Amino acid sequence: MSFAQWLCRRIGLDIRSAEYSYAPDPVLGFVSARKHAERWVNTTCGYCSVGCGMQVGVRNDRVVSVRGNPLHPVNLGKLCPKGLAEHYAIEAESRAHYPLLRKDGKLTRIGWEEAVDTLVERFRAVQRKHGPESLGVISTGQLVTEEFYTLGKLVQLGFGTRNYDGNTTLCMSTAVSGYKRSFGSDGPPGAYEDIERADVILLIGANMAENHPILCTRLEANKAKTLIVADPRVTKTAMLADIYLPVKPRSDLALINAILRILLDEDLYDKEFVAAHTTGLDELRASLAPYTLDYAAQVTGLDPALIRKVALLYANARAAFIGWTMGVNHSTKGTETVNAINNLALVTRNIGRAGAAPFSITGQCNAMGTREAGFTSGIPGYRKFESELDRAQIARLWNLPVERIPKERGLAYPDIIEAAVAGRIRALWIIGTNPLVSFPNVDVLRHALGNLDFLVVQDGFHPTPTTELADLVLPAAIWGEKEGTYTNSERRVSKVNAAVAPPAEARSDFAIFLSVSERLGVKDELFPDWSTTSDAFREWRIVSAGRLCDYSGMSYEAIESSGGIQWPYPQGAAKWEAPEPRRLYADGVFSTDDGRARLLPTAWAPFPEQPNREFPLILNTGRTVEHWHTRTKTGAISILQRMSPRAWLEMNPVDARRLGFKPHDHVDVVSARGRVNRVELRITEIVAPGQVFLPFHFAESNANQVTQSAFDPISREPNFKQCAVRVERSNGTPA
Repeated sequence: MSFAQWLCRRIGLDIRSAEYSYAPDPVLGFVSARKHAERWVNTTCGYCSVGCGMQVGVRNDRVVSVRGNPLHPVNLGKLCPKGLAEHYAIEAESRAHYPLLRKDGKLTRIGWEEAVDTLVERFRAVQRKHGPESLGVISTGQLVTEEFYTLGKLVQLGFGTRNYDGNTTLCMSTAVSGYKRSFGSDGPPGAYEDIERADVILLIGANMAENHPILCTRLEANKAKTLIVADPRVTKTAMLADIYLPVKPRSDLALINAILRILLDEDLYDKEFVAAHTTGLDELRASLAPYTLDYAAQVTGLDPALIRKVALLYANARAAFIGWTMGVNHSTKGTETVNAINNLALVTRNIGRAGAAPFSITGQCNAMGTREAGFTSGIPGYRKFESELDRAQIARLWNLPVERIPKERGLAYPDIIEAAVAGRIRALWIIGTNPLVSFPNVDVLRHALGNLDFLVVQDGFHPTPTTELADLVLPAAIWGEKEGTYTNSERRVSKVNAAVAPPAEARSDFAIFLSVSERLGVKDELFPDWSTTSDAFREWRIVSAGRLCDYSGMSYEAIESSGGIQWPYPQGAAKWEAPEPRRLYADGVFSTDDGRARLLPTAWAPFPEQPNREFPLILNTGRTVEHWHTRTKTGAISILQRMSPRAWLEMNPVDARRLGFKPHDHVDVVSARGRVNRVELRITEIVAPGQVFLPFHFAESNANQVTQSAFDPISREPNFKQCAVRVERSNGTPA
């Protein structure tokens, strides 16, 4: 039985359907009757990036159940616990229903006309006084692609500020930067099918069993693979491994470089492919000189023989797959680690072939959509700000003077916050994200928000820790209430459909953006004759044509009937009838000026904040299967909340004995920046001595009270993990 199956059965859910009956459960203590739908609406899950096809059951214009779509190629009818309970979020008590404006210190209900007028007037007033780039915008990875495309044009061309980014910078910008540096463009090269066709699978900092359970079923389906898992924590994915590598925190880069050195020193690489399709081999070889087996063993804590065994397994694989998620990305060395992973795939030609790929498993349901179309770190269609040709091309497509197109990106998310602290950003529009829980070293964020002249928060839920601080709250539709497309981790574009209308006066983000553009006076210029997301999709298809992320051959009807289409899918492509997945770079031609991939030297370094006498433990943070990000949705769903109602801290028995702790003690986690109070202690060998683990979902026990303001210098992604802490009894007595 798979982990996902076990978990669903534990709470009485069939993994293939949520048109179900629960039996009474002595632990969870709930019973639910069978729910019958009058009609079923096809859509795509709104949680993680796997992109599972779903059917939403509707009765009397209310969503009553969900089930997996058995015809969808991603999940074939299966859903994880979050997906099976997703429909409960639609009628959660915490839904935002009306626009609210702070008057006399209190958020007061207003109408939409006043709300949009106030937003535009206050933003323009700030920009007139402090300059156009005194306005910042922070978006999400959970809008539909058509909304990202619309928002990007509105912000960059309508309001005229470049200081626009998404919360995807907190999770996936490292993968984006790594792909761009190695291959010349963003975009995961492989497909989910590669997990089933690889004979060697190396997962680095990727707890697929809990974070992407439906992908884990593909791991289980591959009976011929050797699964290698590198992770400091014995995750549920590590428990499935044939070879588990208990690496020291943030030592993965040294491990990969040691493997690369073995492959190059012993001629275990594809010389013909490297010579024809890459540059930088000599520089890479020279950079690997320090990474002897003994040195790598010292850094990683692994036995030298084990490192060599893994290197030979990878080198001799017929098709090798490397997958990673936040364990790699959440680091000041994240981009370099991604480049090292890409180096390893390139020198062995494990790219563009069935079963072979360096594969970033994306976080949010449509993080890929904002990467393709969002106009944040690049111009839509994977165009570059610094390219005169790209700017001229997009200006022609939009019928605008080329001078209107920015020549460089604005501030990334962390830098927008720092600019607010410094007083350079004076107004902020936060859309579909809850940074008061998700941003590192959250006291810095509180300081930043306190400096603002005007804060707008647009969300499907209120109150949240972030909406409570807003000057203006805009109620937005959520999954199940709007139409568009998501792109998943394998570049598959799937349809998202509305099953019911948004509650009360909530509106889709797309409708809000068009209203703002009309009040701003730019709708006719930027969005002529637009009224629905299909209008935005039609233009996006034209803008993407000829680019790596080519949508031009797609239509809503084709996407719907096929269960999703992987890009690139240009106009005139063969009809989507064959099941063969699409992979990038199968011809060995990359998106660089000379068509060659870059082999890039990388250098391991210790993580920024090392443990010391005052803070002797290393804190790791991460996710759990029951919850999603800041629990804005899942915390409002009683089934999931009862499964995991509060945060906990994992500690090794060696440390617990040394500190005099017992299981279920209440403890505080303390760093140089703050503390997390009163979490339950779990004593377990899942974590190694000297390390502790705390999930990051819980606002009440916010891990980001203690995390640090350290960021990857290339991607600007935070180093959420590996901060130095101590653990005290919750009564205040130091351990």
